[in-house]
Amino acid sequence: SYRDLPLRYGEFGQCHRNEPSGGLHGIMRVRGFTQDDGHIFCTEEQILKECVDYTTLLQKVYTDFGFKNIIYKVATRPEARIGSDESWDKAENALMESLRASGCEFEIAPGDGAFYGPKIEYTLKDAIGRQWQCGTMQVDFSMPERLDAEYVGEDGARHRPVMLHRAIVGSLERFIGILIEEHAGALPTWLAPVQVSVLNITDAQADYCREIAKRLQNQGLRVNLDLRNEKITYKIREHSMQKLPYILVVGDKEKEAGAVAVRARGNKDLGVMSLEAFAQTIASDITQKA
Repeated sequence: SYRDLPLRYGEFGQCHRNEPSGGLHGIMRVRGFTQDDGHIFCTEEQILKECVDYTTLLQKVYTDFGFKNIIYKVATRPEARIGSDESWDKAENALMESLRASGCEFEIAPGDGAFYGPKIEYTLKDAIGRQWQCGTMQVDFSMPERLDAEYVGEDGARHRPVMLHRAIVGSLERFIGILIEEHAGALPTWLAPVQVSVLNITDAQADYCREIAKRLQNQGLRVNLDLRNEKITYKIREHSMQKLPYILVVGDKEKEAGAVAVRARGNKDLGVMSLEAFAQTIASDITQKA
């Protein structure tokens, strides 16, 4: 029924491509990858709103990850294609109008569309200026026909829906590669795989360090506990090389005071503070996406 539209489906789907070995490029271009794939069935009248809403969502996600300079391209019909020129005109115009409605300046990429429909390419630049297509939105009039998909309209007659193919980050592997390079490995606190390392100076503080780690983990933080019998300078240097957001150092003075000595990324010594004060500091970082 038209009342069910737009109908949206999404999955993290695995894709496989037999890329030539010379084209493989770290995790930026691989033969097997995972894509946040989505498909939307809608009416022709709903295309514009769905594309505008999608662009808004994509911009929010990219901003959360620290990307603000998105390159927008509309890839138009290739020579080898299916579908009528009339349907291609509708699809290309819908994509361009949606970007105009979103206030986005865009380029035209002539002939770069898929064989079944045009697309918006949402492109990011990596740390050394290379462009990588990540998100995409494609308008497809042909696939619903091949699927023999129909809906009953307000007029009681059967109509063919339009299919929108969409991915926000595209290849998760590629996006992670761009993200690591963009931040030079120093991922923001909210995103860092390990947010805090707790280091003891001697075995006398081991139990207190375990208690600290447990309390922070209970707050939802990702914590590494390093109780190795190594010099504290060695341990600090090793964890600093990993570009962790925070390192907590605990000696006898900190244990007696029920506190921690805090070091932030970049060799910043924040001094001694209570565990509650540190928890507030890191919570603020996470909230602000710092």
